[in-house]
Amino acid sequence: RSTGPVVGTFLTGLRDRSILGTRGSDGTIYVPPMEFDPVTAEALTEFVEVSDCGEVVSWCWVSEPRDSHPFDEPFAWGLIKLDGADVPMVHAIAAQSAADMATGMRVQARWAAEPRGMITDIVCFEAEGSVA
Repeated sequence: RSTGPVVGTFLTGLRDRSILGTRGSDGTIYVPPMEFDPVTAEALTEFVEVSDCGEVVSWCWVSEPRDSHPFDEPFAWGLIKLDGADVPMVHAIAAQSAADMATGMRVQARWAAEPRGMITDIVCFEAEGSVA
């Protein structure tokens, strides 16, 4: 199955431990990248690398994970605005408890030991400075 030029570029970047977004006509950096500009509807072709660190914009605590969740233990889903991006992305955040979470906290990606070009190459985000 083909991912196409935009999603394929994003996934290839993840395999290389790089997070890519696209630049819109108004300068907005979208991560994950968007295929079409929401302002002009034109195809977006300019890729921009952003940081794997950012700020939690919003979050919710999952106290009882389901089988389909990325962790067996409690965790947070978060909207994370990566440094260099203008819109947040959704991803899992590993934390010991909801008390360790806060809007505005800094987080960084924990990368998979062997990235394969999938969103799960970012295992999760953790409080900045705690990633080994």
